[in-house]
Amino acid sequence: MIAFVYSSVGFGGGSSYLAVLAVYSLPYQEIRLTALICNVIVVIGGVIIYYKNKQIDWRKILPLAIVSVPMAFLGAIVKLSQETFFLILGITLVIAAFLLWVKTEPSTAEEIASAEKPSLVKNSLLGGGIGFLSGLVGIGGGIFLSPLLNLMRWDTARKIAACSSVFILMNSISGILGQLSKLSVEMNFSRISILCLSVLIGGQLGSRMSLKWNPLVIKRVTAVLVLIAGINVLIKYW
Repeated sequence: MIAFVYSSVGFGGGSSYLAVLAVYSLPYQEIRLTALICNVIVVIGGVIIYYKNKQIDWRKILPLAIVSVPMAFLGAIVKLSQETFFLILGITLVIAAFLLWVKTEPSTAEEIASAEKPSLVKNSLLGGGIGFLSGLVGIGGGIFLSPLLNLMRWDTARKIAACSSVFILMNSISGILGQLSKLSVEMNFSRISILCLSVLIGGQLGSRMSLKWNPLVIKRVTAVLVLIAGINVLIKYW
């Protein structure tokens, strides 16, 4: 269900996977790796569809990704204690819940044309900061990038969703490589495989179907669930 809902708006669902997995007190290294693998499986279908529909503007996406990818790798190799990880995760989930709740109106062609064009430095700082957080916690970063791009009147809603999908895919792959380079616990690959199959089905359906209910309502219900999970994590590990 998470993969279905998130893939329909160009996200991977990493924040909600983390929220669900944290409830079961799984090893934190497995939680991060699982969330990133699920991200890749979900968004790759969306990226293919956006590419076929010519919604991916590489000239605008690459300045965001060029710094975010190495920063996601660096974030993934940072050594964290379990308590520190869950503390950062709790704060991240609370922020993600707020961004999910905020309503942003689609930009018109006139607003996009009149908006200030972000410089390469601004794009690099934005992409690099989100990329580092992505690797550190185990998310793709789209849940932070998309609302910010909407506020900046970066482009149309569909092209922002396409950008978020590409951004999530790149950062998630980079984060996975970083985590695999320093794994210190045995992974339960049977459990990971079952979760991957689940998000594959949900993600493929979500990428190809438009939601028949109000997406804003779905986002806000998800925001409440993510907020509750984030507060629970903070209470447990603060």
